Amino acid sequence: MVKYKMKNLTFLLGLLPMLFFSVQLKAQSPEKEVQAVIEQLFDGMRAKDGEMVASVFLEGAPMQTVISGESGSKVGSNSVADFVQRISTTPEDVQLDERILDYQIKIDGDMAAVWTPYEFYVNGNFSHCGVNSFQMVRTPEGWKIVYIIDTRRKEGC
Repeated sequence: MVKYKMKNLTFLLGLLPMLFFSVQLKAQSPEKEVQAVIEQLFDGMRAKDGEMVASVFLEGAPMQTVISGESGSKVGSNSVADFVQRISTTPEDVQLDERILDYQIKIDGDMAAVWTPYEFYVNGNFSHCGVNSFQMVRTPEGWKIVYIIDTRRKEGC
C-alpha cells in the first residue's frame, strides 16, 4: 500500500510542472491578446472566412484608406460588411496574404492603439506595402477593432 501511495505521489509531483507551465501559457498579457485579434483578422482573410474576419470588429466599425495622389491625399472609406463580403467571395485561385512586419501596441485600460507596418501579396506576388493603424477596445467578449485606417504604396517599402 505504501509503495502504491508513493507511485501516486511521484506521479502527481511529476504533473505539477506541466500544470504550472500550461497555466502560464494561457495567461496572456493584454498586448498579446490585442496582437492575437489582429492575427485572427489576417488569418481569416487568408482563409477567406468572412465570419472569422467579422468577429474581430465592433459592429459599425469604419475602415479607411489614405489615398495619396498628385494633388494631395484623400481618405477612402469602406464598411466592415463590404470588406467581409469581398473576402468571402474571393475566387478560390486567388490568395491574399497581408504580412505584418511589426506590432507597436500601446494600451491604456480598455483602449489600445496598434501600428503595424505590412506587406501585401496576391498569389505570392508583392502588391503593395504600408501601415495599418488600429484603434481597439476591450469589451466583455474581448478586444475588438473599432477603427482601422491604412496607407498603401508600391515603393519605399
